[in-house]
Amino acid sequence: MTAGVEITSLTAPVGASALDELADVLTDCVAGGASVNFMSSFSQDEARSFFDKVAAGVAAGDIVLLAAIFGGRVVGTVQLGLDTPPNQPHRADVKKMLVHRSARGRGIGAALMAAIEEEARRRGRWLLVLDTVPGESGHRLYLRAGWQQSGTVPDYTLFPDGRLCDTAIMWKRLE
Repeated sequence: MTAGVEITSLTAPVGASALDELADVLTDCVAGGASVNFMSSFSQDEARSFFDKVAAGVAAGDIVLLAAIFGGRVVGTVQLGLDTPPNQPHRADVKKMLVHRSARGRGIGAALMAAIEEEARRRGRWLLVLDTVPGESGHRLYLRAGWQQSGTVPDYTLFPDGRLCDTAIMWKRLE
């Protein structure tokens, strides 16, 4: 584990201060150009609204929400989507792996991914999937962690500034 970083599972009800700090991380990542569903006009209020919905998913048991705490604040997060169809009880979606730009380079992303994989194992989910921007830091992290790329969809989404962006579809079978 990265020195000084604690990875914790946020359970329902997710506290207001944690939701605000998660929104800060998301807002920072979008401002930094991350293609994570939001455009550059994205506001702190919209980020908080997004995490309010995630918290509802945590309460419903559909989402596992992990946070990386460093220096007393949330600096990273990742989600495990458990709301899969009945014929996919073995699979889960890894979503919104985010690390605040001020906390990058400390191994926080790798720690979050290791922890979310362990959460998946605990819940009997042994096949994980995600999508990411090819060639970006997240993509490189996933490849180092043993994820496989199934393919790339050209022009699948947009960067926050409106430029078209390819998307890599990735998967990992847990041992």
